[in-house]
Amino acid sequence: MRNGPLNARAFLARLRRRRGAAAALALIALFPCAVRCQITPNQANEIRTGLENRVEALTILGGDFGLSDGSFRSRSKLQPGQASENVVSNVTKAGGDGDIGDPRPLGHLNIGWQPRLQGNMGYLESTNLPRSGPRVNDSSEYTTWAIEFGGGARFWLSDHFSLAPTVMGLYGHTSSNYTVRSAFMKANQALATQLGLINWSVDTWTLRPALNIQYVVPLYRSIITLSSDPTYFYTEDFNSSNRNVQIDGSSGSVANKIDVDVPLGVELYGHELRSGGYLSRTDLFGDLSSGLGVHHMNEIHGRVVLDFLNQYWKFQWIGVGASYIWGTNITGWTAGADVAFRF
Repeated sequence: MRNGPLNARAFLARLRRRRGAAAALALIALFPCAVRCQITPNQANEIRTGLENRVEALTILGGDFGLSDGSFRSRSKLQPGQASENVVSNVTKAGGDGDIGDPRPLGHLNIGWQPRLQGNMGYLESTNLPRSGPRVNDSSEYTTWAIEFGGGARFWLSDHFSLAPTVMGLYGHTSSNYTVRSAFMKANQALATQLGLINWSVDTWTLRPALNIQYVVPLYRSIITLSSDPTYFYTEDFNSSNRNVQIDGSSGSVANKIDVDVPLGVELYGHELRSGGYLSRTDLFGDLSSGLGVHHMNEIHGRVVLDFLNQYWKFQWIGVGASYIWGTNITGWTAGADVAFRF
Protein backbone atom coordinates (compact mmCIF):
# COMPACT_ATOMS: atom_id res chain seq x y z
CA MET A 1 0.00 0.00 0.00
CA ARG A 2 1.31 3.46 -0.87
CA ASN A 3 1.75 5.82 2.08
CA GLY A 4 1.01 9.53 1.96
CA PRO A 5 -1.99 11.77 1.35
CA LEU A 6 -4.53 10.97 -1.40
CA ASN A 7 -4.49 13.15 -4.47
CA ALA A 8 -7.71 14.70 -5.74
CA ARG A 9 -8.25 12.12 -8.54
CA ALA A 10 -7.88 9.14 -6.16
CA PHE A 11 -10.20 10.73 -3.61
CA LEU A 12 -12.93 11.28 -6.22
CA ALA A 13 -12.60 7.69 -7.49
CA ARG A 14 -13.03 6.25 -4.00
CA LEU A 15 -15.98 8.51 -3.32
CA ARG A 16 -17.67 7.34 -6.53
CA ARG A 17 -17.18 3.67 -5.51
CA ARG A 18 -18.75 4.30 -2.10
CA ARG A 19 -21.67 6.12 -3.67
CA GLY A 20 -22.08 3.27 -6.18
CA ALA A 21 -22.15 0.67 -3.40
CA ALA A 22 -24.72 2.66 -1.46
CA ALA A 23 -26.87 3.02 -4.55
CA ALA A 24 -26.64 -0.76 -5.24
CA LEU A 25 -27.76 -1.55 -1.67
CA ALA A 26 -30.68 0.83 -2.05
CA LEU A 27 -31.71 -0.80 -5.34
CA ILE A 28 -31.51 -4.35 -3.83
CA ALA A 29 -33.75 -3.21 -0.98
CA LEU A 30 -36.30 -2.04 -3.54
CA PHE A 31 -36.20 -5.26 -5.62
CA PRO A 32 -39.25 -7.56 -5.21
CA CYS A 33 -39.05 -10.77 -3.15
CA ALA A 34 -38.78 -12.83 -6.34
CA VAL A 35 -35.21 -11.55 -6.74
CA ARG A 36 -34.15 -11.54 -3.10
CA CYS A 37 -35.95 -14.70 -1.95
CA GLN A 38 -35.26 -17.28 -4.64
CA ILE A 39 -35.38 -20.98 -3.71
CA THR A 40 -31.79 -22.18 -3.82
CA PRO A 41 -30.84 -25.58 -5.33
CA ASN A 42 -29.83 -26.86 -1.88
CA GLN A 43 -33.18 -25.82 -0.41
CA ALA A 44 -35.02 -27.48 -3.29
CA ASN A 45 -33.10 -30.74 -2.84
CA GLU A 46 -33.72 -30.78 0.92
CA ILE A 47 -37.44 -30.09 0.51
CA ARG A 48 -37.75 -32.66 -2.28
CA THR A 49 -36.08 -35.34 -0.15
CA GLY A 50 -38.51 -34.61 2.66
CA LEU A 51 -41.47 -34.76 0.29
CA GLU A 52 -40.34 -38.11 -1.12
CA ASN A 53 -40.14 -39.53 2.40
CA ARG A 54 -43.55 -38.11 3.19
CA VAL A 55 -45.18 -39.64 0.10
CA GLU A 56 -43.98 -43.10 1.09
CA ALA A 57 -45.04 -42.54 4.71
CA LEU A 58 -48.52 -41.26 3.79
CA THR A 59 -49.05 -44.14 1.35
CA ILE A 60 -48.26 -46.66 4.09
CA LEU A 61 -50.28 -44.83 6.75
CA GLY A 62 -53.25 -44.52 4.39
CA GLY A 63 -53.07 -47.95 2.77
CA ASP A 64 -51.51 -50.54 5.06
CA PHE A 65 -53.87 -52.60 7.21
CA GLY A 66 -51.24 -52.96 9.95
CA LEU A 67 -51.42 -49.28 10.96
CA SER A 68 -54.53 -47.84 12.57
CA ASP A 69 -56.89 -45.46 10.82
CA GLY A 70 -58.31 -42.44 12.63
CA SER A 71 -57.81 -38.70 13.15
CA PHE A 72 -54.23 -37.72 13.98
CA ARG A 73 -52.41 -34.55 15.03
CA SER A 74 -48.65 -34.46 14.85
CA ARG A 75 -45.61 -32.21 14.52
CA SER A 76 -42.97 -32.88 11.90
CA LYS A 77 -40.05 -31.40 9.97
CA LEU A 78 -39.17 -32.06 6.36
CA GLN A 79 -35.49 -31.88 7.31
CA PRO A 80 -33.55 -31.34 10.58
CA GLY A 81 -33.03 -27.65 11.22
CA GLN A 82 -36.10 -26.54 9.26
CA ALA A 83 -39.20 -25.02 10.80
CA SER A 84 -41.60 -27.60 12.22
CA GLU A 85 -45.14 -28.02 10.94
CA ASN A 86 -48.44 -28.88 12.54
CA VAL A 87 -49.94 -31.83 10.67
CA VAL A 88 -53.61 -32.88 10.77
CA SER A 89 -54.39 -36.24 9.13
CA ASN A 90 -57.65 -38.17 8.71
CA VAL A 91 -57.43 -41.80 7.62
CA THR A 92 -60.32 -44.10 6.67
CA LYS A 93 -59.70 -47.82 6.08
CA ALA A 94 -61.63 -50.99 5.37
CA GLY A 95 -59.73 -54.27 5.50
CA GLY A 96 -58.19 -56.95 7.64
CA ASP A 97 -56.65 -60.40 7.67
CA GLY A 98 -57.71 -63.97 8.28
CA ASP A 99 -56.59 -67.61 8.26
CA ILE A 100 -58.58 -69.98 6.04
CA GLY A 101 -60.00 -73.20 7.45
CA ASP A 102 -58.56 -75.36 10.19
CA PRO A 103 -54.85 -76.24 10.41
CA ARG A 104 -53.91 -79.18 8.20
CA PRO A 105 -50.79 -81.38 8.42
CA LEU A 106 -47.69 -80.19 6.58
CA GLY A 107 -46.45 -83.41 4.99
CA HIS A 108 -45.11 -85.82 7.60
CA LEU A 109 -43.94 -83.00 9.88
CA ASN A 110 -45.55 -82.32 13.21
CA ILE A 111 -46.60 -78.90 11.93
CA GLY A 112 -50.02 -77.61 10.95
CA TRP A 113 -50.61 -74.90 8.35
CA GLN A 114 -53.39 -72.66 7.03
CA PRO A 115 -53.58 -70.34 4.00
CA ARG A 116 -53.80 -66.69 4.98
CA LEU A 117 -55.35 -63.67 3.21
CA GLN A 118 -54.77 -59.96 3.94
CA GLY A 119 -56.18 -56.86 2.27
CA ASN A 120 -57.04 -53.23 2.76
CA MET A 121 -58.47 -50.12 1.06
CA GLY A 122 -57.75 -46.68 2.45
CA TYR A 123 -58.15 -42.95 1.94
CA LEU A 124 -56.05 -40.27 3.64
CA GLU A 125 -56.23 -36.48 3.84
CA SER A 126 -53.30 -34.68 5.47
CA THR A 127 -52.80 -30.93 5.93
CA ASN A 128 -49.42 -29.40 6.84
CA LEU A 129 -49.37 -25.96 8.47
CA PRO A 130 -45.89 -24.36 8.89
CA ARG A 131 -45.49 -22.92 12.40
CA SER A 132 -42.78 -20.39 11.49
CA GLY A 133 -40.47 -19.30 8.70
CA PRO A 134 -41.18 -17.67 5.32
CA ARG A 135 -44.12 -20.05 4.57
CA VAL A 136 -45.87 -19.54 7.91
CA ASN A 137 -49.28 -18.61 6.43
CA ASP A 138 -49.32 -21.32 3.77
CA SER A 139 -50.85 -24.80 3.87
CA SER A 140 -50.09 -27.98 1.98
CA GLU A 141 -52.77 -30.61 1.48
CA TYR A 142 -52.01 -34.23 0.57
CA THR A 143 -54.57 -36.83 -0.45
CA THR A 144 -53.81 -40.54 -0.86
CA TRP A 145 -55.90 -43.39 -2.29
CA ALA A 146 -54.47 -46.84 -1.68
CA ILE A 147 -55.33 -50.52 -2.08
CA GLU A 148 -53.38 -53.45 -0.68
CA PHE A 149 -53.69 -57.22 -1.12
CA GLY A 150 -51.67 -60.35 -0.49
CA GLY A 151 -51.29 -63.33 1.76
CA GLY A 152 -49.21 -66.27 2.82
CA ALA A 153 -49.61 -69.11 5.29
CA ARG A 154 -49.72 -69.68 9.04
CA PHE A 155 -47.58 -72.51 10.41
CA TRP A 156 -48.51 -73.97 13.80
CA LEU A 157 -45.39 -75.26 15.55
CA SER A 158 -47.48 -76.17 18.61
CA ASP A 159 -51.08 -75.79 19.76
CA HIS A 160 -50.29 -72.24 20.92
CA PHE A 161 -47.31 -70.95 18.90
CA SER A 162 -47.44 -70.05 15.20
CA LEU A 163 -45.58 -68.11 12.48
CA ALA A 164 -47.20 -66.46 9.45
CA PRO A 165 -44.90 -65.16 6.68
CA THR A 166 -46.77 -63.02 4.14
CA VAL A 167 -46.13 -60.88 1.06
CA MET A 168 -48.41 -58.03 -0.04
CA GLY A 169 -48.51 -55.41 -2.78
CA LEU A 170 -49.68 -51.84 -2.13
CA TYR A 171 -50.74 -49.37 -4.82
CA GLY A 172 -51.01 -45.70 -3.89
CA HIS A 173 -51.98 -42.47 -5.65
CA THR A 174 -50.88 -39.31 -3.83
CA SER A 175 -51.50 -35.70 -4.88
CA SER A 176 -50.29 -32.37 -3.47
CA ASN A 177 -52.30 -29.13 -3.44
CA TYR A 178 -50.49 -26.08 -2.06
CA THR A 179 -52.38 -22.99 -0.82
CA VAL A 180 -50.19 -19.88 -1.18
CA ARG A 181 -50.58 -16.95 1.22
CA SER A 182 -47.02 -15.93 2.14
CA ALA A 183 -45.05 -13.32 0.17
CA PHE A 184 -42.19 -15.79 -0.21
CA MET A 185 -44.28 -18.45 -1.96
CA LYS A 186 -46.21 -15.88 -4.03
CA ALA A 187 -42.84 -14.83 -5.45
CA ASN A 188 -41.70 -18.45 -5.94
CA GLN A 189 -44.90 -20.34 -6.75
CA ALA A 190 -44.09 -20.91 -10.42
CA LEU A 191 -40.54 -22.02 -9.64
CA ALA A 192 -41.68 -24.32 -6.82
CA THR A 193 -44.25 -25.94 -9.13
CA GLN A 194 -41.65 -26.40 -11.87
CA LEU A 195 -39.22 -27.99 -9.39
CA GLY A 196 -41.90 -30.45 -8.22
CA LEU A 197 -42.10 -29.03 -4.70
CA ILE A 198 -45.84 -28.25 -4.84
CA ASN A 199 -48.94 -29.16 -6.88
CA TRP A 200 -48.11 -32.61 -8.24
CA SER A 201 -49.46 -36.17 -8.27
CA VAL A 202 -47.66 -39.51 -8.27
CA ASP A 203 -48.52 -43.23 -8.49
CA THR A 204 -46.47 -45.68 -6.42
CA TRP A 205 -46.17 -49.40 -5.78
CA THR A 206 -44.94 -50.92 -2.53
CA LEU A 207 -43.70 -54.44 -1.78
CA ARG A 208 -44.54 -55.54 1.77
CA PRO A 209 -42.97 -58.74 3.16
CA ALA A 210 -43.79 -59.41 6.81
CA LEU A 211 -43.80 -62.05 9.53
CA ASN A 212 -46.51 -62.47 12.16
CA ILE A 213 -45.31 -64.23 15.33
CA GLN A 214 -48.18 -65.30 17.58
CA TYR A 215 -48.68 -67.09 20.89
CA VAL A 216 -52.21 -67.90 22.07
CA VAL A 217 -52.97 -68.39 25.79
CA PRO A 218 -56.42 -69.88 26.59
CA LEU A 219 -57.65 -68.83 30.03
CA TYR A 220 -60.93 -70.56 30.83
CA ARG A 221 -63.15 -69.21 28.03
CA SER A 222 -61.07 -66.10 27.52
CA ILE A 223 -58.26 -65.89 24.98
CA ILE A 224 -55.05 -63.89 25.36
CA THR A 225 -53.02 -63.43 22.16
CA LEU A 226 -49.45 -62.14 22.18
CA SER A 227 -48.10 -61.14 18.77
CA SER A 228 -45.22 -59.38 17.06
CA ASP A 229 -45.17 -58.18 13.42
CA PRO A 230 -41.85 -57.12 11.88
CA THR A 231 -42.64 -55.58 8.47
CA TYR A 232 -40.58 -54.16 5.60
CA PHE A 233 -41.74 -51.73 2.89
CA TYR A 234 -40.01 -50.96 -0.39
CA THR A 235 -41.63 -48.20 -2.48
CA GLU A 236 -41.07 -46.84 -6.00
CA ASP A 237 -43.03 -44.53 -8.29
CA PHE A 238 -44.15 -45.57 -11.77
CA ASN A 239 -46.04 -42.47 -12.92
CA SER A 240 -45.64 -38.81 -11.94
CA SER A 241 -47.10 -35.51 -13.13
CA ASN A 242 -43.68 -33.87 -12.63
CA ARG A 243 -40.40 -35.54 -13.60
CA ASN A 244 -38.75 -34.04 -10.50
CA VAL A 245 -41.06 -36.05 -8.20
CA GLN A 246 -39.45 -39.48 -7.93
CA ILE A 247 -40.04 -41.96 -5.11
CA ASP A 248 -37.51 -44.63 -4.19
CA GLY A 249 -37.38 -45.54 -0.53
CA SER A 250 -37.55 -48.20 2.14
CA SER A 251 -39.23 -48.33 5.53
CA GLY A 252 -39.91 -50.72 8.34
CA SER A 253 -42.08 -51.23 11.39
CA VAL A 254 -42.30 -53.62 14.34
CA ALA A 255 -45.70 -53.92 16.05
CA ASN A 256 -46.02 -55.73 19.39
CA LYS A 257 -49.52 -56.40 20.70
CA ILE A 258 -51.40 -57.97 23.61
CA ASP A 259 -55.03 -58.82 22.70
CA VAL A 260 -57.63 -60.04 25.21
CA ASP A 261 -60.99 -61.57 24.21
CA VAL A 262 -63.52 -62.15 27.04
CA PRO A 263 -66.96 -63.79 26.60
CA LEU A 264 -69.46 -62.15 28.95
CA GLY A 265 -72.00 -65.00 29.18
CA VAL A 266 -74.81 -62.62 28.19
CA GLU A 267 -76.91 -63.08 25.05
CA LEU A 268 -78.26 -60.26 22.91
CA TYR A 269 -80.49 -61.00 19.90
CA GLY A 270 -79.49 -64.65 20.17
CA HIS A 271 -75.73 -64.00 20.14
CA GLU A 272 -73.29 -64.00 23.03
CA LEU A 273 -71.87 -60.63 24.00
CA ARG A 274 -68.07 -60.46 24.12
CA SER A 275 -65.71 -57.76 25.28
CA GLY A 276 -62.01 -57.19 24.92
CA GLY A 277 -59.35 -55.07 23.30
CA TYR A 278 -55.64 -54.72 22.88
CA LEU A 279 -52.60 -52.67 23.80
CA SER A 280 -49.92 -52.27 21.14
CA ARG A 281 -46.70 -50.41 20.38
CA THR A 282 -45.46 -49.89 16.82
CA ASP A 283 -41.90 -48.70 16.20
CA LEU A 284 -41.30 -47.00 12.83
CA PHE A 285 -38.06 -46.96 10.84
CA GLY A 286 -36.63 -45.43 7.67
CA ASP A 287 -38.76 -43.17 5.47
CA LEU A 288 -41.91 -44.10 7.39
CA SER A 289 -40.44 -42.57 10.55
CA SER A 290 -38.79 -39.53 8.92
CA GLY A 291 -41.77 -38.83 6.64
CA LEU A 292 -44.23 -38.70 9.54
CA GLY A 293 -41.78 -37.33 12.11
CA VAL A 294 -42.87 -40.19 14.39
CA HIS A 295 -40.59 -42.83 15.95
CA HIS A 296 -43.24 -44.95 17.65
CA MET A 297 -47.01 -45.15 18.13
CA ASN A 298 -48.94 -46.70 21.03
CA GLU A 299 -52.58 -47.76 20.75
CA ILE A 300 -55.12 -48.84 23.35
CA HIS A 301 -58.29 -50.34 21.89
CA GLY A 302 -61.56 -51.49 23.42
CA ARG A 303 -64.46 -53.35 21.81
CA VAL A 304 -67.90 -54.80 22.49
CA VAL A 305 -69.08 -57.38 19.94
CA LEU A 306 -71.67 -60.08 19.29
CA ASP A 307 -70.37 -63.61 18.63
CA PHE A 308 -71.46 -64.88 15.20
CA LEU A 309 -69.01 -67.79 14.91
CA ASN A 310 -70.55 -70.70 12.92
CA GLN A 311 -73.84 -68.79 12.82
CA TYR A 312 -73.62 -66.25 10.02
CA TRP A 313 -71.46 -66.89 6.93
CA LYS A 314 -67.76 -66.27 7.74
CA PHE A 315 -68.23 -63.69 10.51
CA GLN A 316 -66.58 -64.41 13.85
CA TRP A 317 -67.94 -61.30 15.52
CA ILE A 318 -69.56 -57.94 14.70
CA GLY A 319 -69.59 -54.96 17.04
CA VAL A 320 -68.10 -51.55 17.79
CA GLY A 321 -64.64 -50.50 18.93
CA ALA A 322 -62.60 -47.40 19.69
CA SER A 323 -58.91 -46.60 20.06
CA TYR A 324 -56.66 -43.86 21.42
CA ILE A 325 -53.24 -43.46 19.78
CA TRP A 326 -50.24 -41.59 21.16
CA GLY A 327 -46.50 -41.51 20.57
CA THR A 328 -43.59 -39.29 19.62
CA ASN A 329 -45.05 -36.07 18.16
CA ILE A 330 -48.46 -37.66 17.51
CA THR A 331 -51.87 -38.20 19.11
CA GLY A 332 -55.06 -39.57 17.58
CA TRP A 333 -58.25 -41.52 18.01
CA THR A 334 -60.57 -43.71 16.00
CA ALA A 335 -64.00 -45.34 16.44
CA GLY A 336 -66.13 -47.54 14.22
CA ALA A 337 -67.26 -51.04 13.40
CA ASP A 338 -65.18 -53.93 14.79
CA VAL A 339 -65.53 -56.99 12.56
CA ALA A 340 -63.60 -60.29 12.60
CA PHE A 341 -63.82 -63.11 10.07
CA ARG A 342 -63.12 -66.83 10.37
CA PHE A 343 -62.71 -68.45 6.93
